[in-house]
Amino acid sequence: MSFEMNNLKIGIVGLGYVGLPLAVEFGRKYPTVGFDVNEKRVAELSQGRDSTLECSSEELASASQLKFSVDKADLAACNFYIVTVPTPIGDGNRPLLTPLRRASETLGEVLQKGDIVVYESTVYPGATEEFCVPILEELSGLKMDDDFFVGYSPERINPGDKEHRLPSILKVTSGSTPEAADFIDTVYGSIITAGTHKASSIKVAEAAKVIENTQRDVNIALVNELAMIFERVGIDTEEVLKAAGTKWNFLPFRPGLVGGHCIGVDPYYLTYKAQQLGYNPQMILAGRRINDNMANYVSSQVVKKMLSKRIHPLDSRVLILGLAFKENCPDVRNTKVVDIVAELETYGANVDICDPWINAEEARHEYGVNLVDDPQAGSYDVVIIAVAHDQFRELGEQRIRAYGKEACVLYDIKYLLPASASDDRL
Repeated sequence: MSFEMNNLKIGIVGLGYVGLPLAVEFGRKYPTVGFDVNEKRVAELSQGRDSTLECSSEELASASQLKFSVDKADLAACNFYIVTVPTPIGDGNRPLLTPLRRASETLGEVLQKGDIVVYESTVYPGATEEFCVPILEELSGLKMDDDFFVGYSPERINPGDKEHRLPSILKVTSGSTPEAADFIDTVYGSIITAGTHKASSIKVAEAAKVIENTQRDVNIALVNELAMIFERVGIDTEEVLKAAGTKWNFLPFRPGLVGGHCIGVDPYYLTYKAQQLGYNPQMILAGRRINDNMANYVSSQVVKKMLSKRIHPLDSRVLILGLAFKENCPDVRNTKVVDIVAELETYGANVDICDPWINAEEARHEYGVNLVDDPQAGSYDVVIIAVAHDQFRELGEQRIRAYGKEACVLYDIKYLLPASASDDRL
């Protein structure tokens, strides 16, 4: 079957951090439908506003051929679909494929002969062909590679990063047949200035994606463990890392909380598949245990420092600067800051959170926490720098310390201040 670029009509399913930049880039060149089941999200985008701050109003306006919709009938006019829905984890850290199932069901209802469906959502190797394709075939009555074609192109969006944008990040592509793979690669190549890498199979592309973040997770777990060791030795972790970093091939990882929708989630997709095949991963799961425990470790260190200053945790006041899972970004998905809040509350502490990037209503809805816009000076027994937002960096040591009482504890998770400026840090 031949594919034609001049008849391309793009359908993007899912308009979050991944889907929207894709819709904008394609919408500048081809007729494109951006589809999402969230009516509020579609309404704001149709009005030229993006609450994720990934795309400006000017960028949205530049996509002259892009239409946002909640109507499946609009998708039916497309012939090249890209699925960009979330793939979170559920109970027992097992992959939660409900969004992927629903997206596949939606496409199965509109799929026509000759159409192509490309998945970008992070999955375990084999998920596209073993989980998604049967849904597409059942609901469409069509057969893969006879009637329609499938591909996988892992997303590499980095929320909040204004330097590494979609067109400037090399794109991995793949397809269910050599011809489909070539066409999918050509389609992506038309908007990706950094170029493409065509994988030999869908499974290879899926595996490449899931190990990108697994590798980072394991490396961060290593430096987190080193930080716990160096704390016992009585030396500063950052000084050690700077010294070791003078060697040309030393990897520049830093300790910290590992949250978000990728690094703290993707490894579980790989370990799930491995366990299905009878292999119990050792290093990957060990790294996950270390990183998942870091919020509790930070909390215990804060309490120890409080007690050393004769500050009783019960009824103490704690200010945490930052709720987002990373700096300069309004994304609170899987943020580990809430784990620090929960742990400190078990000691009887009263915790306030300040984050200028986060919508207060979303914080209450997602985690049941209330944000303070303007923390009162001289009110807190503890101040924790949890996220390295530029606004906090600009405050500097003096103004951050001013939030605390005279004998307060200043704990710096993010190395935002010099070592001499804080009472303790990772």
